[in-house]
Amino acid sequence: MIKRIFHELWIIFKKPLFALFIIWGILFVIIPLFTYLYFVRDLTSKENIITRKNSGIILLDRNNKPFFSFYEAKSKNNVPIDQIPEITKKAVISIEDKNFYQHNGFSIEGLARAILANIEEERFSQGGSTITQQLVKNTLLSPEKSLLRKYQELVLALEIERRFSKDDILEMYLNTVYFGEGAFGIQDAAQSYFGKDAKNLTLAESALLAAILPAPSALSPLSGDAQRAFDRQELVLRLMEEQGYITRQERLAAEKEKIIFHPRRQDINEQAPHFALMVKDELIRRYGEQTIARSGFRVRTTIDIEKQKFAEKIVANQIQRLKQNRATNGATVAINPKTGEILVLVGSHSWFDEVNGKINMATSPRQPGSSFKPIVYAKAFEERVITPATVLEDKPITYPDGYKPKNYDGRYRGQILARFALANSLNIPSIHVLEKIGIPAAVEMAKRMGITTLKNPSDYGLSLVLGSAEVPLIEMTSAFGVFANEGKLSTRTTILEIRDRKGKLIYSYTPSTKLILDPRIAFFDLINSF
Repeated sequence: MIKRIFHELWIIFKKPLFALFIIWGILFVIIPLFTYLYFVRDLTSKENIITRKNSGIILLDRNNKPFFSFYEAKSKNNVPIDQIPEITKKAVISIEDKNFYQHNGFSIEGLARAILANIEEERFSQGGSTITQQLVKNTLLSPEKSLLRKYQELVLALEIERRFSKDDILEMYLNTVYFGEGAFGIQDAAQSYFGKDAKNLTLAESALLAAILPAPSALSPLSGDAQRAFDRQELVLRLMEEQGYITRQERLAAEKEKIIFHPRRQDINEQAPHFALMVKDELIRRYGEQTIARSGFRVRTTIDIEKQKFAEKIVANQIQRLKQNRATNGATVAINPKTGEILVLVGSHSWFDEVNGKINMATSPRQPGSSFKPIVYAKAFEERVITPATVLEDKPITYPDGYKPKNYDGRYRGQILARFALANSLNIPSIHVLEKIGIPAAVEMAKRMGITTLKNPSDYGLSLVLGSAEVPLIEMTSAFGVFANEGKLSTRTTILEIRDRKGKLIYSYTPSTKLILDPRIAFFDLINSF
């Protein structure tokens, strides 16, 4: 009988589904145990939890030279819960976790909502996190998004709820969460935005700070989308009224309050600031701002800082030289066409120019002028409408709508070869080439070569070939890389690799290229036409 029982059990254990169930059951028990043992020392006090991830991001050039840093908590000041106004606490709770005082660390409703969202997206990305879970995420865990890390988050949230009071948890959260503008915690946020201590925050100010938490840089009323920030401030105030924290009269008064900003002066890194901000934006897209703000990442970028310094001098000198022609700003971009790595990116002639310095001219659409002509010729070569040896007309012409193009030197050369017309940047022959292929075909080629700002072909006329449509310099540089890379377009990148605070490699760039143009045509444009 006993033998038979063991035999039946063996058959059951051999079934894949049952074995999988057993494995998951074991993991369900083991993961909390190991998670607890790994983090138990960090859970012994509020101070340990608050300070565990105090570190910023360092950007390195491609040769491992540091040149920029973000999120360094230079003057971070923690404040006890009794020095944080009730209205500030309620503002954060109302928008971030309305059931904070009722749950035991996680919300069943929020978790179910997140699971459904992740099933629909077929990847694990949605949070549904309580304030306690956000505290765990911000101070203890890695940025990885997975079911395992989510389970660890739940385990640690339950343990923190067991060890600490709700006020302790809220105090730790408000002292560690990132508010943008380099400010970690409510005290630094109050100083950075309003020049005051957290204990003196008004209802309107508190609601505004709570409003920007999901995306502090993007929603910063100082350097981000101020309108969205104030729209969300009104949302926070409505939620506070609905949840019984304030009266209707208090909400209306707060909505009318004119907020006065007294931003704390931030130390500005001076090397390649526009490029550095592009890297920061990319990191935020990948990992989220709350994660990277305390990540300790060391990011090896694509830039060559020595070449960057040289390019910055050239741009500054050129703008100085052209001041008499009313030139106010300039930019330059250099990209390795084979890998897409941005080697140099100068966004303006001077970051410290109060009027134009903060504008990134490398990414701002501007008329490209005659640099657009090779794109049109490439399409004409591809369609076999012309060859480099095709004869084109270069003589005066007036179109029915009154458009009367001229060459840059006012001269006309009669019949000329296409390669000569392009090499000498002649306008009238180029317009004839555009007429032959049609504007939609030219727009299609530009999009294929990585230019995203051109939309409906009907928006453009024959002057398109002369560069009348607006295109970002960085996209034009990538497009010209197609000619230099035998017809292949390389995906641009600012980042080569990312390492965590322990030096572990967590991302490494692999070049991605796509053949979008016949190599012979690329050769014609690169060699025969220039």
